[in-house]
Amino acid sequence: MAIILDGNGRWATKRGLPVEAGHREGTRALRRTVEAAIDLGIESLTVYAFSTENWLRPPAEVDSLMDIFRETIDRELPDLAKQGVRTRFIGRRDRASDELRERMAALEHETANRNRLNLWIAFDYGGRAELADAARALIASGVRAEEVDEDVLAVYLYAPDMPDPDLLIRTSGELRISNFLLWQLAYSELVFVDTLWPDFGESDLRRAVVAYAGRRRRFGGR
Repeated sequence: MAIILDGNGRWATKRGLPVEAGHREGTRALRRTVEAAIDLGIESLTVYAFSTENWLRPPAEVDSLMDIFRETIDRELPDLAKQGVRTRFIGRRDRASDELRERMAALEHETANRNRLNLWIAFDYGGRAELADAARALIASGVRAEEVDEDVLAVYLYAPDMPDPDLLIRTSGELRISNFLLWQLAYSELVFVDTLWPDFGESDLRRAVVAYAGRRRRFGGR
């Protein structure tokens, strides 16, 4: 499963609060959603936390997001680890601070033996950037053109062991995938919900799963 976490800013604006308040409330939504996913028996969850385009937001908001990201690593994710959650990050890391990169690496190391749910956090991630980086890595490795197929290219993605999502959920009512997992979503079922991300919870997740369960997946066939 994958989720595009959308609507933090609108949630805050509706309440006359600064955008930062919406992002902080969004971290609470992440925790309860991961816990709900555990209860549902979901084994892999990928969330879109910060895109390559998010750097274009006002500097003050970006700084706030980085602070909240560090706080989430320190406070929310260790508690999830106690419940068996393994956390890994996909995307670029070169634009993050040294301190943040160290915390990300430390959490990945500390949760490496957890196996109840794999939580993949897309940070500084863009689907087009991932494919471009994969192509560069493939060329640098010396793979010949005639050797390239889908299986070979997939090895050079950011997380080749991350399973393709069966279901993508996007919150806030927006109807697009916003450069998220362009390769991996090829045959995913999409569910769009009006709920803003900070309000998202177990009941929303269960409804999305029920909607998915009622569909017939053809994978290009009849």
